[in-house]
Amino acid sequence: PYYVDMNQNLFLQASLHSSDQNLTVFVDTCVASPDSNDFTTLVYELTKSGCASDPTYALFPSPRSDVARFGFNAFSFVGRFPSVFLRCELLVCREHDYSSRCYQGCVSRFKRNADS
Repeated sequence: PYYVDMNQNLFLQASLHSSDQNLTVFVDTCVASPDSNDFTTLVYELTKSGCASDPTYALFPSPRSDVARFGFNAFSFVGRFPSVFLRCELLVCREHDYSSRCYQGCVSRFKRNADS
């Protein structure tokens, strides 16, 4: 466990370990839950499809394409939940493949009317 104070800035880094040097990593979706075994019942979305859902969530510059850096302010779930667990989905793409999902950034999907 990592202990922090409320609203403290948390900085995270995800590194890709591969012998292929031509890969890049992208933070797609991160959700938090008070239960390490259940990320569906009670969750808080930090980012989804590369778009920040939490106003304190931010991406930071990285020294290499195989490293993703991001952060947010610490929070807690209201009630009797002493811990917050984080689950992030990261995408791995070919570096410099600008048509790949990694280079699209935030992708918001708008619902369309189903009328004919």
